[in-house]
Amino acid sequence: MYRPARRRGRARRIACGPQAARRGPPAAVGRRGYDRAVAQRAEFRAAGGDGELAGWVSTTGAQPVLLLHGGPGLSFGYLDDLAAELGEGFRTAAFQQRGLAPSTASGPFTVARAVADVIAVLDRLDWARAALVGHSWGGHLALRVAAAHPGRLDAALAIDPLGIAGDGGRAAFEAEIRARVPRATRERIALLDAAAERGELDEREAALESLRLVWPAYFGDPAAAPPMPPMAVSPEAYEAIMSDVATGAERACDAVARGGVRYGVLCGAASPLPWGQAGLASAELSPAGALTLVPGAGHYPWLEAPGCVREALLALLD
Repeated sequence: MYRPARRRGRARRIACGPQAARRGPPAAVGRRGYDRAVAQRAEFRAAGGDGELAGWVSTTGAQPVLLLHGGPGLSFGYLDDLAAELGEGFRTAAFQQRGLAPSTASGPFTVARAVADVIAVLDRLDWARAALVGHSWGGHLALRVAAAHPGRLDAALAIDPLGIAGDGGRAAFEAEIRARVPRATRERIALLDAAAERGELDEREAALESLRLVWPAYFGDPAAAPPMPPMAVSPEAYEAIMSDVATGAERACDAVARGGVRYGVLCGAASPLPWGQAGLASAELSPAGALTLVPGAGHYPWLEAPGCVREALLALLD
């Protein structure tokens, strides 16, 4: 069994901006900057195996950065705020991972296919090298790409990720989320699940409503959580990829440990995903890894501590 090295990663605590969750563009960006960033985009489509991957790429900026959304099986539009925060200097792109429109809705839903899809997008954009910035499952995916294709990356930044060492903090995350959700909400979610199993409610509708009910628990201060942005979910993609997430994980840890790619892990100290088991354990795999811990922030640190992701990415690329 692979045993990750200890005390080899670098850790620092930072505080970026006010600890206030909110809806809309990050305070550090402003509405005008947010609208300008969204306007400066071109759509693209990339061939991915037996399907197609759709996304957008900004028309300005020098350093290529590809954003990877979480889930798995979550729509990628929630990353718009993150893209706007990165701002000037970066030529940012994002795409919908397979499972939801406008990309192909069919599988295969495996970690290997997800990694290959990222490379297909980089090829379509004609980016020989790029930085990856992934959130949650997307952070795990960014580290898997770094392990499999180090020559394609300038750096990788995993934001509050599912870790790649051990179980990545998954069991502790599920327990913590349950503890943060009121009993009445848990009972409502159980009713939704039961209705979906009986065929009385569409499985995707049930999953989306459950996510909406749990949404505040992802934040450092659930009472101050912003409204959930418009989203779609693919339970099929989620269940299949999560059942496959351990496949090749030990090999990926070994590859990351060799230090082929400089990478960073940015975690919210108040996230339900345990930063020690998920973030620190991943950062400590290699001297090339670095951990940034954001006090008071939860699972979406760019919403609660504006500017922290841009700062971490700039430090990583410096």
